[in-house]
Amino acid sequence: MTIFLGIIAAFAVIFIANSVKIIKQYEKGLIETLGKYTGTRDSGANIIIPIFQRMLRVDMRERVIDVPPQSVITKDNVSVVVDAIIYFQVTDPVKVVYNIENFALAALKLAQTNLRNVIGDMELDSTLTSREKINTQLRVVMDEATDKWGVKVTRVEIQKIDPPKDITDAMSKQMKAEREKRANILEAEGLRQAAILKAEGAKQAVILAAEAVKEKQVLEATGEAEAIRKVAEAEKYKIEMVYKAIHEGNPTNDLIAIKYLEALGKVADGQATKVFLPLETAGVTASLGGIAELFKGTPKQVKK
Repeated sequence: MTIFLGIIAAFAVIFIANSVKIIKQYEKGLIETLGKYTGTRDSGANIIIPIFQRMLRVDMRERVIDVPPQSVITKDNVSVVVDAIIYFQVTDPVKVVYNIENFALAALKLAQTNLRNVIGDMELDSTLTSREKINTQLRVVMDEATDKWGVKVTRVEIQKIDPPKDITDAMSKQMKAEREKRANILEAEGLRQAAILKAEGAKQAVILAAEAVKEKQVLEATGEAEAIRKVAEAEKYKIEMVYKAIHEGNPTNDLIAIKYLEALGKVADGQATKVFLPLETAGVTASLGGIAELFKGTPKQVKK
């Protein structure tokens, strides 16, 4: 009896252990009852009926498929080795289990086939410089094909594209020649720019020097004109004052005659051999005669 109860207890423990299924956070559980899909369970503890039911776990996380390197012929008949990676995520666990037997293998073969098709329509230069375009085309094609499998292809990345060694050597020489060409162009452009800047600097220096000379001449001419104006104004003021003083002093003929003779003396007092008087000869003679009469009359008045 004890053995029988022990067997029943062990059977109960095994039954309960097989009845409780723990589904992880990143999983979905597919329940099959007598071989038929009957429902999907979320994460947590779930109870099934052993023997009659079973649970299939589906990983819902994003996963990676590494596409092995393969030889692909480009449009211009160059054989290149291409290596790629596919990122995918299950969106419908029912489809990925019941619509495809081995999704990883199917996705791998699909990627290899479409990789040949995409690169086969491109020339070598475009293949090497258009990785983003290749990635996008592969992702679109594979996403359409895997939609019925309940899988979303998130992205496709080309890891490397290796041309043949002779092509690589030729490309290396071409790149080296191109770099040397660019260096020579940049050097020539630099010399040209330096010559232009130097000429511009010399031109600007000449212009500034000419403007400085012009400004100096203008300032000097302005200063001389101002000085002449000031001297003229001083002379004018002097003449006006003398004229005013003479008229206000009401000078006699004697004083005028004396000043006239002093002026003649200053005119004659020089190294010139000739003296030009600013008067007509008759006027000068008459003036001298008047002065003589003036001096003749002065002593008679003294005798009285």
